[in-house]
Amino acid sequence: MRFNLNLKKKFQKFCLLLICLLVLIFQSDIPNLKALTMDNYQSEMVIEELRLKVPADVKAAWLDAEKEIWEPWLSSQDGFLGRQLFWNREKEEALILVNWKSKKLWKNIPMSEVNLVQQKFEDNVKAALNVGQNPFELIYEGELDKQR
Repeated sequence: MRFNLNLKKKFQKFCLLLICLLVLIFQSDIPNLKALTMDNYQSEMVIEELRLKVPADVKAAWLDAEKEIWEPWLSSQDGFLGRQLFWNREKEEALILVNWKSKKLWKNIPMSEVNLVQQKFEDNVKAALNVGQNPFELIYEGELDKQR
């Protein structure tokens, strides 16, 4: 009799533990069911976000180089929709927002090509300011997804 009682209690504990585990497993899976895979974002518009340190005394050289180097190159890229340049006087920082038709088109641009254009930009700035290194430090780069 005592053996049956012990077995019954153990079975009840086992069932309770099994139920708890099942609840936890299914609870933790719910956000994954609602989440979109990253592939779904490949075809949606994305905004490239860049922040640079741009001291006030070289702001004009930055704007000129942006217009002469980056603007024509970006305009020739498949998926480029436009860009906006902002400058914060207090922080002496620039914010560049580049709109792309899709993340896939943006990320299909070879980094070697981007690096060549960046080198042209830096050479332009160094020549204009007669300095040995690029005065515009990249602070942050990221992306923004348009919300519906």
